[in-house]
Amino acid sequence: MPFAGSERPTIGVEWEIALVDRVSRDLSNTASEVMDGVVELAGAHTPRVTKELLRNTVELVTDICDTVGEAIDDLSESLDLVRRAADPLGVDLFCAGTHPFAEWSSQQLTAAPHYDELIERTQWWGRQMLIWGVHVHVGLRSADRVFPILNSILLQYPHLLALSASSPMWAGSDTGYASNRALMFQQLPTAGLPFQFETWSQFEGFVHDQMKTGVISQLGGMHWDIRPVPRLGTIEIRVCDGVSTKRELGALVALIHCLVVHLDERLDAGEPLLTIPPWHVQENKWRAARYGLDAEIVLDADSNERLMTDDLNDLLEKLTPIAVRLGCADELGHVADIPRRGASYQRQRAVAETSGGDLIAVVDSLISELL
Repeated sequence: MPFAGSERPTIGVEWEIALVDRVSRDLSNTASEVMDGVVELAGAHTPRVTKELLRNTVELVTDICDTVGEAIDDLSESLDLVRRAADPLGVDLFCAGTHPFAEWSSQQLTAAPHYDELIERTQWWGRQMLIWGVHVHVGLRSADRVFPILNSILLQYPHLLALSASSPMWAGSDTGYASNRALMFQQLPTAGLPFQFETWSQFEGFVHDQMKTGVISQLGGMHWDIRPVPRLGTIEIRVCDGVSTKRELGALVALIHCLVVHLDERLDAGEPLLTIPPWHVQENKWRAARYGLDAEIVLDADSNERLMTDDLNDLLEKLTPIAVRLGCADELGHVADIPRRGASYQRQRAVAETSGGDLIAVVDSLISELL
């Protein structure tokens, strides 16, 4: 399985955006109409906007970028284009891990062979995937670097999930979780935490087995939270919930970019990368999904624990010199603002509480944040 490789740590970002009816604040199954408007507005330029599994969603995809600022500027252009196309349709734009009160059974599916195959196989659970996220690609030089970095970045899985957690509500109820999306998505048979392979050849054997037994028909059908993308020469981090502000999006992309580059440089220096057992990774994912920024996480194979936000402060200090070199020091600095301001799941609950449980007010607040 050839790995395209990248001579420098380029980045690419995919940002899933939901379409919301301006009057009811429920989801709007108008992606086809919005896409038609985007194509018309873009003219000769090819818009970097795509359809998704559900017709209430469009995805903004950057070009190959060298800096976080470049990626956010790229996404801003696409977001403006989508907003201009959606506005005449009475549709507003929204981003969070879940919608506070929409019902999955009311959503329409996008017609495409790979989506049809997914739903045919997964049935009820596949139809339940009323969720949105952010995916960040970082270029790596060679295949042999993928799994040492993937396995080690699992140590920061709870940090990324807790900082981005934005899905406390589902079908009109508060779930008690900071990220209900993370646990919903892992119900698909090819989703969830990745296996911690030691070598690229072990991964190749796994993919062969998955294809031979019909689990997947293409590599893109493997929906791990962190996965290699050989054709692009990247590692793709898919941990984060949907993000409702460009400032927070830039912060999370910077954190991911700096983390991958830091681990890549440790490999260059001949240093072994830290890992923790899969059972600790699984527990950390659950704790971050449940408790968000208040999660106490497992730090190492010796089962030492620490409050995630305390560990985050040390992590940001370690990564700051790398951020300066990558040109994203400002964006990385904004990571620390998220606990101070409150993560999205906390802000949503605060709006619900002050409005007497009005979930339309929660949707309004998220639409305003995206503006």
